[in-house]
Amino acid sequence: MKKTIVIALALLTIAGATAWLNRIEILLAIVQYKAKTERTIAPHRAVEWQQGPATASSSANARPPNIILILADDLGINDVSTFGGGVASGRVTTPNIDQLAEQGAIFNQAYAGAATCAPSRAMIMTGRYPTRTGYEFTPTPSGMGPMISIIANSIERNLPPALFNEEAANAAAAYEDQGLPGSEITIAEILKERGYHTAHIGKWHLGRSVGMTPNDQGFDESLFMTSGLFLPEDDPNVVNAKLAFDPIDRFLWARLTYAAAFNNTDLEAFRPGGYLTDYWTDESIKVIEANKNQPFFLYLAHWGVHTPLQATRADYEAVGDIKPHRLRVYAAMLRALDRSVGRIMQSLEEQGLAENTIVMFSSDNGGAGYIGLKDINAPYRGWKMTQFEGGLRTPTFIKWPAKIAPGTMVNEPVAHIDFMPTLTAAAQGTLPKGVAIDGENLLPLVIESSQGQTQEPWARETLFWQSGYYRAVRHGDWKLQISEKPTMNWLYNLEDDPTEQNNLADVRIDKLNELNALLNAHQAAARKPLEPYVMEAPIAVDKTLVEPFTPGDEYIYWPN
Repeated sequence: MKKTIVIALALLTIAGATAWLNRIEILLAIVQYKAKTERTIAPHRAVEWQQGPATASSSANARPPNIILILADDLGINDVSTFGGGVASGRVTTPNIDQLAEQGAIFNQAYAGAATCAPSRAMIMTGRYPTRTGYEFTPTPSGMGPMISIIANSIERNLPPALFNEEAANAAAAYEDQGLPGSEITIAEILKERGYHTAHIGKWHLGRSVGMTPNDQGFDESLFMTSGLFLPEDDPNVVNAKLAFDPIDRFLWARLTYAAAFNNTDLEAFRPGGYLTDYWTDESIKVIEANKNQPFFLYLAHWGVHTPLQATRADYEAVGDIKPHRLRVYAAMLRALDRSVGRIMQSLEEQGLAENTIVMFSSDNGGAGYIGLKDINAPYRGWKMTQFEGGLRTPTFIKWPAKIAPGTMVNEPVAHIDFMPTLTAAAQGTLPKGVAIDGENLLPLVIESSQGQTQEPWARETLFWQSGYYRAVRHGDWKLQISEKPTMNWLYNLEDDPTEQNNLADVRIDKLNELNALLNAHQAAARKPLEPYVMEAPIAVDKTLVEPFTPGDEYIYWPN
């Protein structure tokens, strides 16, 4: 009997030790099981887009301009060869994006609204800072916060620990109920009032509940990304790159499925029709063709080049033997994104719409350091989830052949908050009355009058960014970042030091005080965030997640 008890205790000890050693894999398996069983994904079905008028009441050039907004996800500025870079030291370029840039205006100092996706997208839609809308943090699926914290703290990275606030998470609304309030006026609503047919395709990330969906926020039609695999993991035409060093990536591979929905967000989800980047493009071309005889607004919000890293086998082979494997997959994803832009532009030409169609291209924020590719934001410091230039600078272009001369260069700082008032002005719409709009109309910077002068002076000097206690302001050529964790000020003169190498916070106390006063005034007028931040992630400023963090390396905590 005694011997039996000893054996049983030993077996329990071994089982417990094994479970502890494999706790991450066990937890991820639970996440994966839940993802696969919580809803049914129907087989692929064709999307039935509304068909516009069979004939046009006026020529394409006599109507208000068509508008296409193409937004990439986590695209680094150095990924676009317009800025002298290109993936894998220039081995993989972006000829179609480059051509779009060359044929219109290039914004040499374009900024994201935020260093993460959701607040940026809200600012694009509304022209308003999160200090007005309250939409300050990126919603994350249930269980993501604690899971990522557990994984991150189990990896020997030498970074400070990732923090998860369970009390704040319990106080927050359910993931499905977090989003941009339906009371906010979007560019889609303004354009719809102007007689535009409005269509959204791809990522939304501004809410899934009633009142916050694309269809609730001004879009006549929406092909909605309900999950995030580009192709099923076991598809014979896909090449995957899993990042064992990245907690976010490990969670995504467990949580995500391959699904889309039409006009009803998550309800009646179905399998998309091919590799996600190509599928979104196929459907975008159908929207263009269906609405060629009336003004339309198409918001094509790509998932690429966000993780999980998945490319088609054809693109993977086309980019050549690039090392490491994750860089080759990333390069192949960029190739697909660039092809999408080229196909959209070709479709406009074929339909006779190119001359009077505005095409804007941007990314929601800078490239992410957690994918382990060090050059994506070069020459700038920082990554997604930092407010250094690498986290905020975006490749941004606008093409409108009828109005904007090819080769136009804009050197003034602009931002995502400027998109909404710009497109409103282009459509001769009216900004919502009684609503404070923080963005400015960019058209005076890119359209010359008959006298060769801009239509009106460009007046804006100041831009703000904020995620909890980590805030930043640019005023003129000066930029200040302040953080409470760690307590730190970073002050740079961007004219002299665009890559933020020489911190002047201890030298130019006058500028430190001046910009800090601007931040305080901005914060004093801010509304409370709609939801609390539940995670605080340590991010090394100058190193990717695969590079060892050593004492003295600069870092920030990103509250979200």
